[in-house]
Amino acid sequence: MIRDITLGQYYPADSALHRLDPRVKLIGTLIYVVSLFLFQSFTGYLVASIFLVSLIIMSHVPLSFMLKGLRAIMILLVFTAVINTFLTPGRPLVEFGRFSITIEGVRLAAFMVIRLVFLIVGSSLLTLTTTPSDLTDGLEKGLSFLKVFKVPVSEIAMMMSIALTFIPVLLEETDRIIKAQQARGADFDSGNIIRRVKALVPILVPLFVSAFRRANELALAMESRCYRGGQGRTKLHPLRYKKADIIAYLTLLVYIVAVVAVGLIF
Repeated sequence: MIRDITLGQYYPADSALHRLDPRVKLIGTLIYVVSLFLFQSFTGYLVASIFLVSLIIMSHVPLSFMLKGLRAIMILLVFTAVINTFLTPGRPLVEFGRFSITIEGVRLAAFMVIRLVFLIVGSSLLTLTTTPSDLTDGLEKGLSFLKVFKVPVSEIAMMMSIALTFIPVLLEETDRIIKAQQARGADFDSGNIIRRVKALVPILVPLFVSAFRRANELALAMESRCYRGGQGRTKLHPLRYKKADIIAYLTLLVYIVAVVAVGLIF
């Protein structure tokens, strides 16, 4: 299950989405995530699904690879659906003694599951098509206006990029530790919940030790390369908008208009 998490991974490919300016992809992801919380009808989610499927096709990332990331949150999806189905008041559809399934509950559960799925897939699409270095440059350039307010934009962008880079690294490390402990006879699947929590200690301790060791090595590497923040640093490949980026912004504008139209009509 740990290897199924795709958030933070980069999928190398030669696609129009990979070649876009990272600022365009950051703004597009933000707009898409916000729009998911504005829809109150299935028509709205149909518009969001068409937009998302179009981006997936453009990215040349296999759909099976992207959907693989949903396996890790399957329990969360089921839990969300059950809670909303049984605890949402409204017109009863099916009754089980003191509990009942309402029409409003089924509708809300469907909306929540669709929203979570689109949220995970849409967010994963950003990291799958953008390298960590490009993501850092995009964050730093996109948030450069905050420097007027003395916000350390370069340091924040670097921290976020390092955090995203370390997600797949730590997941791989966790998987390796679990297999090593299982080879030594550790059992993580049997017993009550207290015993299962205690069984996680042999995983968490070496994982934290490994994480701190990697962080120390990264700090030494950055210090040896005289990294002192973004002040005065130059870029090997400075970001410049191209024709494709302008077209992408116009496409986002069309999507925003569609979202507003759906909200007003439906």
